[in-house]
Amino acid sequence: MLLNRHQLTQMVLQQTESKFSSGRQCLMSFQLAGLLKRLLLLSLCLLLCSCFSALEHASSEENNVAQTSNLAGSRNSLRVITSGGFAAAYNVLEPVFEKQTGIDLQTFYGSSSGGAADSIPVRLSKGEKFDVLIMSKSSMNKITERGYVKPESRVDLVRSMIGMAVKEGAPLPDISTSENFVQVLENAKSIAYSASSSGRYLSTKLWPEMAVWRKIETKSKRILSERVATVVARGEAEIGFQQISEILPIKGAVLVAPIPQDLQKVTTFSIAITSQAVNAKDAKSLIEFLSSVDVADIISELGLSPVVLEL
Repeated sequence: MLLNRHQLTQMVLQQTESKFSSGRQCLMSFQLAGLLKRLLLLSLCLLLCSCFSALEHASSEENNVAQTSNLAGSRNSLRVITSGGFAAAYNVLEPVFEKQTGIDLQTFYGSSSGGAADSIPVRLSKGEKFDVLIMSKSSMNKITERGYVKPESRVDLVRSMIGMAVKEGAPLPDISTSENFVQVLENAKSIAYSASSSGRYLSTKLWPEMAVWRKIETKSKRILSERVATVVARGEAEIGFQQISEILPIKGAVLVAPIPQDLQKVTTFSIAITSQAVNAKDAKSLIEFLSSVDVADIISELGLSPVVLEL
């Protein structure tokens, strides 16, 4: 049964309370042992042994991490990397999937494109291994051609629109028409845009075609490896443009509106199993979960349009 947000919150609180309860029990046991003076010497010996054992275990764990950090997920574990467009929805649904299936998700983040060192294509080209990829469809097409994913596993998850953000507390400009949109661009002191698909569309296609790019290029900044809304929230750009789903979760920034409909570019985000996936069965389960109608309402609330609702 799908957990709603209230149930999910309760689940997290219960888990946290359980951890604190276990901690209190351990502390009480330790204190009790301290009171048994006749066993003090034995307790100290055991403690020292435990410390040495823990150090050996930690060293072993570090070696294991170093040896396996570049491997795909093992049985009952999946290495998943998602681009920012779907990250907010994924972060909400991740603990629900783990609770329902017992499958541990090791999550990583990177842009669909743009050339940053932490972008998904660059990380794949350097040999980093993942089981499941979530990224823009256009970028997924390119890495599919390069053999990084299993073509038959691909599923379109959501559609996403481009929006404009301002710092919280700032006036909300009217960008409901093309004319107003251009005026806001020209009047803005500084502009930030994404290095990924939405920013590429704005800076290489839309703004040049609108004959406004030459006027705003010098005050515009392409943002790599962080959310555009984060830059706006810090006051480093007066206005910013990115996928709406990437603007909404950022504290200190506010979504003004989608850019005008006649100028809009809808981006599809897709999910796929990589060619190196160790546990394709569990990877398929994750894809079925994220693309199901059961979670569509939650995804919709986060600024995305689930593809399953179009069927």
